[in-house]
Amino acid sequence: MSGICQYIEKGVVTRMKLKKFATAGAVMAVSALTLAACGSKSSSNDSKQVLNWDETAELPSMDLSKATDVVSFDQLNNTMEGLYRLGKDSKVEPGLAKKTHVSDDGLTYTFDLRKSNWSNGDKLTAKDFVYSWQRTVDPKTGSQYAYLFDGVKNANDIMDGKKKTSELGIKADGDYKLTVTLDKKIPYFKLLMGFPVFFPQNEKVVKDAGSKYGTASKYMVYNGPFKLTKWTGSNLSWTATKNNKYWDKKNVKLDAINFKVNKSNSTSYNLYKTDKLDGTPLSSEQAKQLKNDKEFLTRSAASTFYFQYNQTQKRFQNKKIRQALSMAINRKQLTNKVLGDGSTVSKGLVSKGLAKNDGKDFADQAYVKEGVEYNKAEAKKLWQEGLKEVGETKMDINLLSDDTDKAKDSTEFVQSQIESTLGDSVNVHVQNVPFKTRLTRSEQGDFDLVISAWGADFADPISFLDLFTSDNSQNDGEWKNADYDKLIQASKTTDAGNTDKRWDDLVQAEKILVQEQGIAPLYQQSTAWMVKSKVKGIIYNSSGASYNFKNTYIKE
Repeated sequence: MSGICQYIEKGVVTRMKLKKFATAGAVMAVSALTLAACGSKSSSNDSKQVLNWDETAELPSMDLSKATDVVSFDQLNNTMEGLYRLGKDSKVEPGLAKKTHVSDDGLTYTFDLRKSNWSNGDKLTAKDFVYSWQRTVDPKTGSQYAYLFDGVKNANDIMDGKKKTSELGIKADGDYKLTVTLDKKIPYFKLLMGFPVFFPQNEKVVKDAGSKYGTASKYMVYNGPFKLTKWTGSNLSWTATKNNKYWDKKNVKLDAINFKVNKSNSTSYNLYKTDKLDGTPLSSEQAKQLKNDKEFLTRSAASTFYFQYNQTQKRFQNKKIRQALSMAINRKQLTNKVLGDGSTVSKGLVSKGLAKNDGKDFADQAYVKEGVEYNKAEAKKLWQEGLKEVGETKMDINLLSDDTDKAKDSTEFVQSQIESTLGDSVNVHVQNVPFKTRLTRSEQGDFDLVISAWGADFADPISFLDLFTSDNSQNDGEWKNADYDKLIQASKTTDAGNTDKRWDDLVQAEKILVQEQGIAPLYQQSTAWMVKSKVKGIIYNSSGASYNFKNTYIKE
């Protein structure tokens, strides 16, 4: 979603989450899929302006202070709106801010807001932004994305319980002027404003719903192009209908989007062939068979799938054990033969193509070969040495992942690779569970190994790297490294204003993460899709909330 977020594809999932405050990256804990834009008038009748869309996992939450995954953020991105919207190629477009003034020192942003309403008719004002931001950074809310407010005046002290939420650097000057004060410059500030965590919330609705807020469509109000209906909180289908209270409703062509969760690629493709779905992701075998079809396309995402080792367990605190498990996996076979959807072997945590400095890609500069390579002989050697050091002769390991077709294929492959490479001294037990269950178990540390995924929330390496600082809530495996923490902190403070120094801090941090096997990067996700040629104007971005359906229309 955009670091946005937990991610899921038909088979494996990505996400975002919290322990102290939180981290994004989405990539968003992560679910991953996506689509690109045009806008023109539709010649179709209004009655035909309905999009039937496949979704890969159940919708966990519509509470933008608590959401952590790609599915939730995509829904929020289409039913809510912030100061800006992100258009094609993450270009900042007008949202509720009709005018922006930035102070000479770059630390004060003043937004003039357009007049608009919530879907229930309530007036939307600057106070709705103040309430939303204060609610998200309040430690009592437990937002896993609160960390993204780092840089907004007093945000960190509020998250640490040292200051009151009322001291956050945001204030309403009347109904339609909003002022944000920063502690330090944030180079990607405007991109953040297009991410759902920074959208407004209706205080009365939140408080009236209480603990039920965000758990079903009837407890929500919306200010975006669409409003959610028919979502009970646990069902596998729901509808987004056009929001007639939206300020720019004249440019919204669709009357409705019907979302249907299909965890099986064969099921969703059959629905696509019978015109019951207008878009569906494909399995690797389907992709191979359909790659020459005119409706075939591939969507690359700024999302990375990786192992997290539960390092609260003594055995996974051993670096050699972690290295052996990583080196046992032939990632090229995983991407080419198992996934077959255009996904590529990861060079590290940060996805290739996300960010460049002086023309050099971050992923290339931070590349640590031994952290992502397949080396059977070295894996065996390290495994035996590691077993001896932890005082074991054999290990039983539970591997946690999602319950989609692709996830099952991936975990079966990883299971086979580890057992065939390391021999009789290891047994891997696969646990494929629903996306929401996987997220909950990951957050609670209820796993040995888990295949996690993250989608960048914005186009900067920090959207990934923030996740694995010692106190980040997305750091489910609880890996800790003081040097890593110092480099990330320097990139945000002493070196924040120096592009080259900040870049070097982040490069060195990723090298430490991969060399130490804090995680084991597996692959960068792409997804093969079939999309009906009659569907026009979908905007897909590889980072942040992926889908923007505002200008989508059907042209028969």
